[in-house]
Amino acid sequence: MRILVVDDSRTITTVFGARLVEIGHEVVIAENGQLAVERFQASAPDLVLMDIEMPVMNGFEAAKQIRAVEATQEWAWTPIIFLTGSDTPENLVMAIEAGGDDFIPKSAPEGVVQAKMKAMARIAGLRAELSLANRKLEAQASQDGLTGLFNRRYMDLRLDHQWGEAIRCGAPFGLLMMDVDNFKLFNDHYGHLAGDDCLRAIAATLQKVVEEVNARRLAHDAFVARYGGEEFAMMLPRCTPEALAEIARVTVDAVCRQGIAHARNAEWGVSTLSVGGVHMSRAEGALAQLFRRADANLYRAKQNGRNRAELG
Repeated sequence: MRILVVDDSRTITTVFGARLVEIGHEVVIAENGQLAVERFQASAPDLVLMDIEMPVMNGFEAAKQIRAVEATQEWAWTPIIFLTGSDTPENLVMAIEAGGDDFIPKSAPEGVVQAKMKAMARIAGLRAELSLANRKLEAQASQDGLTGLFNRRYMDLRLDHQWGEAIRCGAPFGLLMMDVDNFKLFNDHYGHLAGDDCLRAIAATLQKVVEEVNARRLAHDAFVARYGGEEFAMMLPRCTPEALAEIARVTVDAVCRQGIAHARNAEWGVSTLSVGGVHMSRAEGALAQLFRRADANLYRAKQNGRNRAELG
């Protein structure tokens, strides 16, 4: 475990720190409550061992601030054990009310300290397992099961936030709607399993494109999602019209260059993508209008021969 030891006595931190290191733990030291809060945020310890009476900020106030920090996070709880020179009932009550979980006398025998640390290590292990499980559930809730891209539900939630920010700041916004050309014919010819493979391959290419967009800062916090069926959408906050055109061109070319055989896509012989894009120099109005414009441009790309982008 990583343990934050907080005490204004160098002797206490040295002795306790050495005992903890000896039994296999990593130790971070803070000399008062204020430093404890700062180092808690910086080091993300598995356990806090903290004195009560200290200069600058006492242990009770530091515990309250640590709990306030954790309250801003999606899921967080770190055991806090107070180090005390006395184990009076009053101290125990105050420790619990301040957000602490237990206390241990500074003079506790070695066996007691080791037993407490074993118990806390079990809790830390359970916390790590639960955190991992929560992250997996969150990923499953936000990802499309077939392609691994973000799903429509997540897209709507994230896009609402991005659009609201763009309106508030008067920032530009770009959107690309994408559709795999003649995909029904692909499924009819090759079968639905091959169709699934095709969508996964195209999705991987779109993800690479959006990663490059973010790396080159052509947009801010761009992402791509599966919109439904063989349709995808790419959100491009704070992009310029020139960047939108470049991204649309690169996307169309990248999918075509994959060379996924498509005998029924007669003109090209491979799977291709049609793209409809729209750019607003200043975000305003309803998102639905943005999608309607992009969809109209997508239809125009289909009408004008497919494997192309139409912007407006």
